[in-house]
Amino acid sequence: MTEQKELDGAGRVEHLVEPHGNAGGKLNWLRAGVLGGNDGIVSVAGIVVGVAGATTSTTTILTAGIAGLVAGALSMAGGEYVSVSTQRDTEMALLRLEEYELSTMPEAEERELADIYERKGLSPELAAQVARELTEKDALQAHADAELGIDPDNLTSPWQAAWASLVSFTVGGLLPLLAIALPPASARVWTCIGAVGIGLALTGLISAKLGEARSRPAIVRNVGVGALTMFVAYYIGVLFGVAAG
Repeated sequence: MTEQKELDGAGRVEHLVEPHGNAGGKLNWLRAGVLGGNDGIVSVAGIVVGVAGATTSTTTILTAGIAGLVAGALSMAGGEYVSVSTQRDTEMALLRLEEYELSTMPEAEERELADIYERKGLSPELAAQVARELTEKDALQAHADAELGIDPDNLTSPWQAAWASLVSFTVGGLLPLLAIALPPASARVWTCIGAVGIGLALTGLISAKLGEARSRPAIVRNVGVGALTMFVAYYIGVLFGVAAG
């Protein structure tokens, strides 16, 4: 939520806080989705390329890849659910504490809110006026936003994040799985490497755009980590395949 300070002719603050609807929730599931897709690509690619280094059996490669995809998707979803649930529990506990303080010491809380706006650059008189008017309108909303950075009407959703992770990991994991299963044995590893490189470049670009960061470093990091994962996994598979042979 961003803040804007506009004064009318009498010097009053006409508009201080501009709500952005469900922006926090959207960023939450977008972040989970991009991370889940990226993890799905890298994790399943490492498994199938590693197994392909040990054997040419399509059935064995697919069995390992599908098992890794299912386990990884459920693990990602469960981890995201637990993590975001903990965050939501913390937010709700902070809001309950703020409600208690507002009910038992309203004057002190209003003064605290005014102090916050003073530190942001408002004059003491204007900060006191802003705190008073915001408190009269919605005290909990005003304090939650200014003190805690929480929107009580838009708390993080653990189910939303979990489903985003589950679906995105599955979609990401299908890329290396299909790329290594469809081509002939002689081309499957290089086809998988190429498909994974393109997929990781895309998730790196999306993550950079979401974070308003430079695209090239994000893409290089993503592709580099994926390449290293597949390189190590493949040669581990080769070593085990030689040993088994």
